[in-house]
Amino acid sequence: MKTRSKLSPVLSVLCASLAAADATSAWAAPVNQPPAALRGPIAEKAYDGSSDDLLTGGLGKTGLMGATPVFVNPAAPTPAELRRNAIYTNYRALVDYTALGGMGVFYGPNIDVNGNDTLGEGKIAGREFIAWADDGSGQQNVAMMVQIPDSFDTSKPCIVSATSSGSRGIYGAIATAGEWGLKHGCAVAYTDKGGGNGLFDPMSGTVIARDGTLTTAAAAGIESPFTPALTPEQLAAFNTALPNRVAYKHAHSQQNPEKDWGKNTLDAIRFAFYVLNERYGPVDPGNPGQHLVSLKPKNTVVVASSVSNGAGAALAAAEQDTEKLIDGVAVSEPNAQPNGVKSLSIRQGSQTVPLIGKPLAEYFTFADVYQPCALLAPGLSLNAAFWPTTYTDAATQRCAALAARGLVTGATTADQANDALAKLHAHGYTPEADFLHQSHFRFATNSIAMTYVNAAGRFSVADSVCGFSFANTDAAGKVAPQNTLLQAGLFSTGNGVPPTSGVNIVYNSSVGGGTLDFLAVSPTSGQADFALDGALCLRSLVTGKDPVTGAPLTGTLAAQSQRVKAGLNEVQRSAKLGKLPVIIVAGRNDALLPINHAARAYFGKTQLADAKGPNVRYIEVTNAQHFDGFIAYGALMGYDTRFIPLHVYFNRAMDAMYAKLTTGAALPPSQVVHTTPRASGSTALAAGNVPPISAAPGGDAITMDGSTLVIPD
Repeated sequence: MKTRSKLSPVLSVLCASLAAADATSAWAAPVNQPPAALRGPIAEKAYDGSSDDLLTGGLGKTGLMGATPVFVNPAAPTPAELRRNAIYTNYRALVDYTALGGMGVFYGPNIDVNGNDTLGEGKIAGREFIAWADDGSGQQNVAMMVQIPDSFDTSKPCIVSATSSGSRGIYGAIATAGEWGLKHGCAVAYTDKGGGNGLFDPMSGTVIARDGTLTTAAAAGIESPFTPALTPEQLAAFNTALPNRVAYKHAHSQQNPEKDWGKNTLDAIRFAFYVLNERYGPVDPGNPGQHLVSLKPKNTVVVASSVSNGAGAALAAAEQDTEKLIDGVAVSEPNAQPNGVKSLSIRQGSQTVPLIGKPLAEYFTFADVYQPCALLAPGLSLNAAFWPTTYTDAATQRCAALAARGLVTGATTADQANDALAKLHAHGYTPEADFLHQSHFRFATNSIAMTYVNAAGRFSVADSVCGFSFANTDAAGKVAPQNTLLQAGLFSTGNGVPPTSGVNIVYNSSVGGGTLDFLAVSPTSGQADFALDGALCLRSLVTGKDPVTGAPLTGTLAAQSQRVKAGLNEVQRSAKLGKLPVIIVAGRNDALLPINHAARAYFGKTQLADAKGPNVRYIEVTNAQHFDGFIAYGALMGYDTRFIPLHVYFNRAMDAMYAKLTTGAALPPSQVVHTTPRASGSTALAAGNVPPISAAPGGDAITMDGSTLVIPD
């Protein structure tokens, strides 16, 4: 628990500075200095909490739950419009934004810190500061943002880190750690961790400026969020060979951004301390142009937080925090990749999990091969709302092509699909996640496999690894020029990793030329099988072996694989957190970041990593998965009667951590929380659906049995 001075930090420093008349006195507070990673200028803007605000972009709860706001001129939205719509899009992407699903009742801008509906529209006045974290070259340009609500209290200062989830832009954690922090009067430290909507259009040289407007890389210069390191000759050759393609920062920056997610999060926290002291620190008596440091780690509660990739970044930051900036961590569904779990095993109920703790690119490239066949397994009914018959045909061809290569067995498609599903289970995917394979392959798997292989190998867009590229496509799946209206609003609508806002994955090696991967015809099979040749290629770069023969790769593929493996090693985490209090929440049904490879494996590694006994808790929630935003689509997605919003438990974990740090309250024990989905889409989420985290879980307690993590059914 933080020790509080009887005087506020500001008053304490002022008294100390007055008592020490000269700057060399041992009692003088240090002068506030910008952190080393900060590259200015800092953009600062105040929001009145009425016409516009920090949390809702001026929309309030009603606006966030309503129709998409329109741009006055869609061809040239203003920075204010782009910011508003970015908040709208990112908020709704992270939570179930419907009243029946829990927004406005269990969470949302109107819900106060005690869980009551007292805040009206929930608009929050305050100031927003945005700057780059960069080495001075403009090649990194990681966006950082600090929001300071007017309710910030210097007598009980707090900071919450809110690193973006996924590959999202700077507002990518606004609905999760952002909302919790702002409503508790904390400064919120955001970073896009080197991803964001870093689009580069090679045909026009267009980039998306930090304020969301379109410009060109030439005009932006060092301020461009992302400009590929290509000579004019290389760029021209690429455009000739593959016209109308685009590059994305996460995939193509050649910096393997994930290796720096912890650093980015720590940089954002340092940025928060800097702007707080510039705003609240006393003026240096010897230099009226400078402020003294009054708010520092010793007197400020700092919680590292976020969800998904942002959660993984918070854990990485905690591992790397040599300055003791962070006091506690509370995260949900983390992308946490422990760097070795050979001595760990996981048992759920009476069953030992067959495979655990693999890197993200490893299990995504595996799923990219088998998931589209597995989703045809009997009992896993297809949802036609987002799955046309052409995709079912392609899935059938995928099964046949896998069988022809000896990668699945079975004389019928049903048998082949059952075998593919069994392989996913053997690879660590929980049976509870089976329903999700269709929607995840439709919207995420192939994109993430491609993005993370490219990122790990530090490949350029010009490398077109395994024959894949990004581009807009037409109704026939053929490459089309960029849609200028979609591009103009991409800062608001994009998520940093295609498919997004018209930009899709193209398989350049398709029979007949570059085609949308879902419609592409593989050269080997001669069939539309979701570009299996390309998927097997991506898989080979992770394993270093031919997926069919098992033979080691040679030539170009071997060299590319060595690069990918080196990049994967860079993002592995130690799980060494010392005595730092940590709460990790995850959904048992997560098919995006399967818990046997991510949350469970990381937590188990923490239990083995510190002989003194770590202060880490793991809360596993049944009937919960990765995409709360999909629950809002009701019958269209089929999530509403199967899953509860995990966001409820993220907030409860944050509450528990804050209580621990400010009052010394005990953390809840590690446990399974058994939930109950809604009976129908027309039934409102009720307290009985989402029972509290227990202080005494009894038979639901998660424990260690030697080196085995034991998870009750």
